[in-house]
Amino acid sequence: MQNFWNMLIANPIVGKILAAVIGVIIISFIVRILQRIISNAIHQDDARYSIRKGLSIFSYILVVIFILGIFSDQLGSLAVAFGVTGAGIAFALQEVIVSIAGWIALSFGQFYHVSDRVQVGGIKGDVIDIGILRTTLMEIGQWVDGDLYNGRIVRVANSFVFKEPVFNYSADFPFVWDELIVPVKYGSDYVLAREIITQAVTQDVGEYTEFAKETWKKFIRKYSIEKASVDPIVTITANDNWMEFTARYVVDYKQRRSTKDRIFSVIVTEIEKTNEQVGIASATFHLVEAPRFEVKLNPNVEK
Repeated sequence: MQNFWNMLIANPIVGKILAAVIGVIIISFIVRILQRIISNAIHQDDARYSIRKGLSIFSYILVVIFILGIFSDQLGSLAVAFGVTGAGIAFALQEVIVSIAGWIALSFGQFYHVSDRVQVGGIKGDVIDIGILRTTLMEIGQWVDGDLYNGRIVRVANSFVFKEPVFNYSADFPFVWDELIVPVKYGSDYVLAREIITQAVTQDVGEYTEFAKETWKKFIRKYSIEKASVDPIVTITANDNWMEFTARYVVDYKQRRSTKDRIFSVIVTEIEKTNEQVGIASATFHLVEAPRFEVKLNPNVEK
């Protein structure tokens, strides 16, 4: 047994493997210490995340260079073995390889960045981490109404970028169009109703609209797209029950629900001040009386 251990230690390959393992442990330890120091020293979330991520990628590169340096004199003899096993490994780990390729595409293709709101693979949420194999999302929606967090963290394989469309709510411009529908009773002053809704929307999102206009100008210089209007618009349609006013406006993609709440609160308050000139409509149902019918019994029929 003693001779076996002596022969094992004397083998240069074993010595290089041990050196590689020790070197990887030391590099990982140093990187973790640096990441902890940076986390305590930097208070901006974006800067802290970027530096920590950069250190992680740098450590991977350093480990590869270190291992190649140790086995540099053995690479020629190992090339054949690597070639034979490479095909089998590629087949067994094809999903992993595609995910790594997806990470490279995400890094240079500008699909999305950390903090963007996206929908990938049917999952909608905010990107909180982009790893080599998986993208981590803080999910929104599902059983929670509106664009609010539901508490679930979802990890999606990066390979999806080659298989499914990627919806980005914040790429190039940080706003989306949203709509608010107000049903108004027939007989109401529809001119006054339009004025109330327009003023409420403009008052709330007017300042943000100016920012959206400047952003949209840059967007149309980058892409072939029409010069769309980002000003608030109020339109009216009629159905069997009421007049339907639809307010369309731009809003920060993370503020849809709160903005709609503020606007609708102002609209309701102003409508109540009109002394019933304008009224919010509600569904009505007309119950039709059932027709009368008579039943005559034949007394001659035996029971």
